[in-house]
Amino acid sequence: MSVTHTRRHMAHANTDELFVCRQFSGQIALEQDGRHVVLGAGDITLIDPALPYEGRFSEASDVLLLKVPRRLMEARLGKTREMTARVIKPGMAESGLLSASLAMLPSHTDDLSQAAEALLEVHLLDLITLSVGRTMGQDRSRTSPSRALVRVELRAVIEARLADRTLDAGSVAGAAGVSVRYANAVLADENTSIVQLIQARRLARCRQALDDPLQGGRTVSEIAYGWGFSDMTHFGRRFKAAYGVLPSVHRRRVGPQH
Repeated sequence: MSVTHTRRHMAHANTDELFVCRQFSGQIALEQDGRHVVLGAGDITLIDPALPYEGRFSEASDVLLLKVPRRLMEARLGKTREMTARVIKPGMAESGLLSASLAMLPSHTDDLSQAAEALLEVHLLDLITLSVGRTMGQDRSRTSPSRALVRVELRAVIEARLADRTLDAGSVAGAAGVSVRYANAVLADENTSIVQLIQARRLARCRQALDDPLQGGRTVSEIAYGWGFSDMTHFGRRFKAAYGVLPSVHRRRVGPQH
């Protein structure tokens, strides 16, 4: 079977989503934005329905297509255009865990509670972020690194180490293989910096925890310390600046919904 997604189809597509494709058996050949990828069993790739693409399915091809909210992906990875139609092999630890998790997904989702679904969503998004970041990092060794690829690596490092209170600009840039100056110049394309991105992602994690009924027994300070904040006054001030209310007020507002 062959599939062609043209500009006419794009007009009717949900462009608020990205597709994560995980191959179970057979093969799929996909082409998007000038890149061509062939998926075998266990392989993963991203496809953007807001762009044209073509796909050719082999006989007995079996694939899982996971629709992921674009805003949640781009909050972690930045703009994803350069990341589509690149094969993510399960050979590395992060991508192997992602591939295994996606393989189990269809047989378990029907029985999950709403709270479990919310936690699983975050878990899968984190694994996708790390897997894409590692894959793009490998591509950098074969081609000249673009600013977009550096952004992916910086975001992947930050996402993986948010709970580490010693995380700073130097350690993030070093793990991504660039200088702090260059890292901040790259992130400035998205009007942020290493320090600002660390803080924004920590605040987002704290807000998710405050919204989670399964974490209702944790204190606000426990959640803040758990995600790398070391000063509660600073945390409260930053949380209010980002979301308009103090964290304790936010928790009281969302509490009755659960």
